[in-house]
Amino acid sequence: MDGQVVILDGGLATELEAAGIKIQGDPLWSARLLHTNPQAIKDAHQRFLSSGADVLTTATYQASVDGFMKHLGMTSEEAIQLMMSGVQIARDAVQDFKTRTSDNKVPLVAGSVGPYGAFLYDGSEYTGTYEETMSGEEFKAWHRPQVQCLVSAGADLIAMETIPSLKEAEALVELLREFPNTKAWLSFSCKVIYTDQKCISTGRTFAEAIQVANRSKQLVAVGVNCCPPPLITPLLTSASQHKPPDVSWVVYPNSGEEWIQNIGWKTDKSKTTFADLSLEWKKQGAKWIGGCCRISPSEISDLKRVLNQS
Repeated sequence: MDGQVVILDGGLATELEAAGIKIQGDPLWSARLLHTNPQAIKDAHQRFLSSGADVLTTATYQASVDGFMKHLGMTSEEAIQLMMSGVQIARDAVQDFKTRTSDNKVPLVAGSVGPYGAFLYDGSEYTGTYEETMSGEEFKAWHRPQVQCLVSAGADLIAMETIPSLKEAEALVELLREFPNTKAWLSFSCKVIYTDQKCISTGRTFAEAIQVANRSKQLVAVGVNCCPPPLITPLLTSASQHKPPDVSWVVYPNSGEEWIQNIGWKTDKSKTTFADLSLEWKKQGAKWIGGCCRISPSEISDLKRVLNQS
């Protein structure tokens, strides 16, 4: 990009649900639509592009070769092809968008790699409780097929996102070295303990976690996603002295509403609008800013307007 803030897209599953597609309760979440309704994914991507997004994130957060084999009855070869199709669908959306606009900027495609907890489909991407059951090598073995698929399909970069565990983050950064020409960002799921401890979901401090970026020259950004917007500023402040100077912040919070396993989102009518808060994140050095769950194209449009005016 050109040195300005890069606008990420928002909640892909949220946008699919807004189009009337049932996703909640599905262990593959929006990734099932790669198989059953790829056009719906492409249409959602295009709506985010029209709202001003500079980056499309593939519908592969809850996707895995093992998951497709288990839940769709596919062979490993079929599952690999389906995983790779997430990149192609996003690429097709970009191409169609370019035919309708005179903007010379070409949006990027980020291949989404969710945590192991997303495969478990038990909410543990927000707790990291599985961390003690797996070694670093087991994490690498788990994530390798997904990363391989996304890189082979031509993703511009890899989005390693909603990672609750420092051990898993370290494994992902090590795995990235197997793909030396690939860039990535790394974002954690986080929480604030009491009022003073800013932590990733397993309880390790955010300041400690982001230092994993010192181990890689391939990370363009490190940060946080899918947490309430008001938590972003204190998290970045807590770790500002520990972030490598050549790595930017990436932040893309959810709407601030609460997710309840097996029930869904608990709607809060007073949810925080994150566009205005983004000005502070920009001042703190965030170069990659967008939204996660429950963030719509209209809210990405508001975000772009606010940041362009600053």
